[in-house]
Amino acid sequence: MEPGHWPSEHSDVLRDYFLKGMSYAEIGQEINARFGTAYTRSAIVGRVRRLGLIAPPRITSPSIAPSLPGEAVPPSRGRLACLDVPPRSAMKPVAPVELRCVGVQPRLVALDQLDCEDCRYPYGGDKDGEEITFCGHPRQPGSSYCAPHARLTRRSGAAPGRVAGPVVLRLVSAA
Repeated sequence: MEPGHWPSEHSDVLRDYFLKGMSYAEIGQEINARFGTAYTRSAIVGRVRRLGLIAPPRITSPSIAPSLPGEAVPPSRGRLACLDVPPRSAMKPVAPVELRCVGVQPRLVALDQLDCEDCRYPYGGDKDGEEITFCGHPRQPGSSYCAPHARLTRRSGAAPGRVAGPVVLRLVSAA
């Protein structure tokens, strides 16, 4: 058999299996077993497309999005009512997060005006088009930041002046 040429009986069987809703892999296995061929799944997909076959509509799973107040719940969603409500742990009030901050009044120096000894802690840029400026106070030796910003950027409990070593990654098996 030459590549790209499908005998009409192979195409007819392919069409029948496809319309029965079989997967491409299953169709390939059945045709190969029946005719002693070696069609791949990709060959089946290509032939289906060249034949212009359209897949039968698939059954979709019901939506798990919550319904709006006053909206009627479709009958198919009755079994999934437990999915519409967040878990009780999500409903508990959360304590406000305490942000770490420093008592430094930044000079707000633009990037092109920074000296080599100025703190490079960034300010701004949170909103579209907002200019990013930098602290600009004298920086600590061996750091890009002034003393208060250097403390702010270190992890809690890290020893002052301690230089972080290399990060070691290790592979773990998935559970």
